[in-house]
Amino acid sequence: MPADRAALGAFLRSRRDRLTPAQAGIEAFPGPRRVPGLRKEELAVLAGLSPDHYSRLEQGRQHTVTDEVVQALSRALQLDEIERAHLRDLAAPTSRRRWARPEIAQRPDPGMLRLMGVLDHVPVLLLGRRTQVLAHNGLLRAVLGPALEPGSSLARWLFLDPDARVRIVNWADFAAAAVGELRYEVGRHPDDRRLVDLVRELRSGDPDVAQWWDDQRVTFRTSVTKHLVHPTAGPLTFGIESVVGPHDPEQRLIVYTVEPDSPTARVLPVLASWATDPDESRAASETTS
Repeated sequence: MPADRAALGAFLRSRRDRLTPAQAGIEAFPGPRRVPGLRKEELAVLAGLSPDHYSRLEQGRQHTVTDEVVQALSRALQLDEIERAHLRDLAAPTSRRRWARPEIAQRPDPGMLRLMGVLDHVPVLLLGRRTQVLAHNGLLRAVLGPALEPGSSLARWLFLDPDARVRIVNWADFAAAAVGELRYEVGRHPDDRRLVDLVRELRSGDPDVAQWWDDQRVTFRTSVTKHLVHPTAGPLTFGIESVVGPHDPEQRLIVYTVEPDSPTARVLPVLASWATDPDESRAASETTS
């Protein structure tokens, strides 16, 4: 079974298991139930498919998946916007993926770097593919420490550096979402061997990653609150906003916003004075993909 079709089947099973007949608005089919959620036959009826057609999809034996089938399954499974996009990625023709153009080495987008310069009063981080750090400003380094240098991996820091769990008070919320974002990216780029190797490394190195990966959750967060404990400045609270650039959708500017006159806002100028280069953004001059 092709790996991408196996991923499609696993995602469908996970979404089917979480949805009961009552939640789906149908009467449960008679007979003993061996699954926590919908049966295959129940989902097939909801989606307007034959039971055999749906079984082939879930078993990875259906090589062609039409847009109409994807839309029908999305409605039947009550998928949210991100889950629908993930299902479309998983159902994409394998030939289209196989002949995708080679990836160009990642470089920070100049426009995003200029925007980062305007936002030098708050911590800012520019991320590329595979959570690779493409650039950050001095205030980001003062808040999170020296580990996230350009060229490093945000995911590796989050899961493999003990300091991340110490600094981020609500670490589990961010870590689970990060796994969901990695799954979303794998769905978009299933032939990216470096991305697949990164996921394998994290799953083997942290049991939490393995657990969150197996639940098939997909996320793409754009706004969330982050609580930190700085070793000197104490508790810090940021609203995390994600901005996707107009020229390269694979690059995201992560902005740490603060409430005016909040304790965090008042301490940021002090942290900026501690930064080695408070007025200079740090970017990877020779970042590889």
